[in-house]
Amino acid sequence: MPGQPRLQRLRPGHAPALLAFERENRAWFAASVPDRGDDFFARFDERLGALLAEQEAGVCHFHVLTGAGGEVLGRVNLVDVEHGVADLGYRIAEHAAGRGLATRAVREVCALAARDYGLTALRAAATLENAASRAVLARTGFVRTGETRLDGRPGLTFRRELGDLCRPAVHAP
Repeated sequence: MPGQPRLQRLRPGHAPALLAFERENRAWFAASVPDRGDDFFARFDERLGALLAEQEAGVCHFHVLTGAGGEVLGRVNLVDVEHGVADLGYRIAEHAAGRGLATRAVREVCALAARDYGLTALRAAATLENAASRAVLARTGFVRTGETRLDGRPGLTFRRELGDLCRPAVHAP
């Protein structure tokens, strides 16, 4: 559908829009997730090159959610792929929050993880103060597995088994 945000695998051409997204939303993100730090921005191109190399090696799968004009509205990443399991991370731009984009993008990445990347489960974590992120995880089938600390903040851990996404779709006659 034209005008709908689109989830895309990260590629070098996303660099300018991705950097703008990270800069414009830095304070917004830091309110609920650990800040990336000044070095992330100072060495952005180098860091992006390293991420793309990890993606090429199959260790991680990075995605951007783009708007109609190519602007980055969000990120959904699968990192530390090992033994069929990866860690899920996501963030949505402040101006795009509250529209269901994170839920939609996480659902889509769960399907990609099972269908295209051969993963069997995903792990995630969210700070206690990030109720919106915990709601996205609940809506997308993640179940709470424990407690953790994220950059010194108390948080919860979650897991989503992907077996149900591997079954072929059943179509009614």
